[in-house]
Amino acid sequence: MFDLFVRFPYLAAIVSFLVGLILMPFVLQFAKSRNMVVRPNKRTSHQGAVPNIGGVNIFLSLLVVFIPLVVSGNMKPSLFVGFCIIFVIGFIDDRLVLSAYWKIVGETLCAFFLIYFADIRITSLSGILGIYELHPLLSYALSYLCYTLVINALNLIDGVDGLASGLGILYCLFFSLWFLFMQMYSYSIIGFAVVGALTVFFLYNVFGRSKRKIFMGDSGSLMLGYIISFMAFMFIELNKTPIADPSLYFPVAPVSVIAIIFIPIFDVFRVAITRIINHKSVLVADRNHIHHLLLSLGFSHKQVTAILLLVTIAYFLMAIVLKSYSEWVQLAIFVLTGCLMIFIVWQFINIKNQKQHHEKLD
Repeated sequence: MFDLFVRFPYLAAIVSFLVGLILMPFVLQFAKSRNMVVRPNKRTSHQGAVPNIGGVNIFLSLLVVFIPLVVSGNMKPSLFVGFCIIFVIGFIDDRLVLSAYWKIVGETLCAFFLIYFADIRITSLSGILGIYELHPLLSYALSYLCYTLVINALNLIDGVDGLASGLGILYCLFFSLWFLFMQMYSYSIIGFAVVGALTVFFLYNVFGRSKRKIFMGDSGSLMLGYIISFMAFMFIELNKTPIADPSLYFPVAPVSVIAIIFIPIFDVFRVAITRIINHKSVLVADRNHIHHLLLSLGFSHKQVTAILLLVTIAYFLMAIVLKSYSEWVQLAIFVLTGCLMIFIVWQFINIKNQKQHHEKLD
């Protein structure tokens, strides 16, 4: 089967999509019969009880592609084991609501499989701060911190219909196409398989009516963060040295990755800094994430998702256009653009609040 995927890498997306499409009605029925649903609360905006085990459908769809890759020796067993464990941890969290401590313990366990056993990690900063090759201990530590940041950032951005899955589709498309052009077929196949599985979920999550709607849950978002971390690490590693085709070479790949997955990363830092300034715990949930701010302006879930996906595509283009500039120029443009975006959103929120205040006075 691997040879067939190599000849037609996009076939992995088709296979996982079809499997997911077939399984989804059964997953929905199973979730409802076992009361695996989430009900409206002060931090949600949906109506009625909605199944929250969309990650199960994604996981099962990916197994159809991942198992042949492992058996054929084209996917490291330790990478696959970590993928399975992070799914189980997310599923348990969806059912029992794990404490932050146990979630960190579970995520750290999976980090060992990804970073240590599979040896997929960041070993070079590509000249950032004058640093190229990293000491092994520093490499493991930095990789773990980046992995933790990515996996939790994607988990936190999963707040409106289609956002986390839509971002996941875009990220995997970008990395998969790059791996394909680099003839790294096994990595490309993994990415395309995720695209297919996520597309099924996206359709049900965004366009599904009340009886067909489903949420990703932590089983899906943590699993997605694990895969994106893997693909980002490989992207950085393969850009350590110049590539024969200059159009594929990203000289400061770590900065390029920041641009590619900018929305969730920037949002995590912005929210954390805001909570610290306001003397609040960074671990206490609120409604200050970028999708919450856009919702407060009156945008629908679909509109918020569309806006942030378009912004993500714009960052893709910036990453490609600016890849030959210094890391500081790139970082400055990426961060300033993000700050400008937030500033504009807050200005509109203030205008809306002032208008509502005047209407109350009248």
